[in-house]
Order: sequence, then C-alpha cells, then structure tokens
Amino acid sequence: MIAEGQNYQKMSPEEYLEWEATQELRYEYIDGEIVAMTGGTIPHTKIYLNFYRALYTHLSQRGCEAYVADVKVQANENSSYFYPDLVVTCDPDDLKARDFIQHPKVIVEVFSPSTVSYDRGDKFKYYR
Repeated sequence: MIAEGQNYQKMSPEEYLEWEATQELRYEYIDGEIVAMTGGTIPHTKIYLNFYRALYTHLSQRGCEAYVADVKVQANENSSYFYPDLVVTCDPDDLKARDFIQHPKVIVEVFSPSTVSYDRGDKFKYYR
C-alpha cells in the first residue's frame, strides 16, 4: 500500500487507534499525523505474496506468523503505526494480538518509485 498525504486533525495515539478502528480505509500514524493508505499495484502485491509464500512453511515450524498488508505494526511506543507489506513475529503476545503487532522480527516494504525515498529514509528510521 502507498501512503497518501491528507490534512487530518492531529490526534493522540489513543485517539488514532479508536478513530481508525471505525474507518473503512487504513491509515498510518506518525507522531500525531494521519496518513491515508491507498492500494498497491498488482506487481507490488505479487512481490510481497512471494515473500509470504517463501517464508510460510519455515515460520510455522518455529511457531512464528507472517502477515501481509492489512496488519498494523506499532513501530515505536505510542508515536507511530504502519501497515508494512509483510511482517513476521514470533512473540507470544503478538501471536494473540487483535489490533497490532508490537514485536516484529522482520518487516518487508516493497518499494515503488513514488515511495522509495520515504521508505528507505524516514520510515526505515521509525522501524529501527
């Protein structure tokens, strides 16, 4: 998915989580700012699904899970939430979670020409 800038009112992390749960679309949250997510392209989807297929059998043998596109990740406590193309977690709390992943082991972002600088720059910093 691709982030698309809009002018949304700044929110606290708690307000964002409550608000986003009622939305039809997905929104990322970065230090109070809301960013709408748009759909990706077919090649973009094929790439992250190929990663998922390659990892699936290895992860299930280790008690881990991989999720694609629609699973939110809390990148750092109370300041950022993202929807990576693929996320892997082995954390017992994450495996029971219903709203977001807090302890990812692997995060995969498929770059597109319009998002590559952001994904490699600021977004990577938030993930680290």
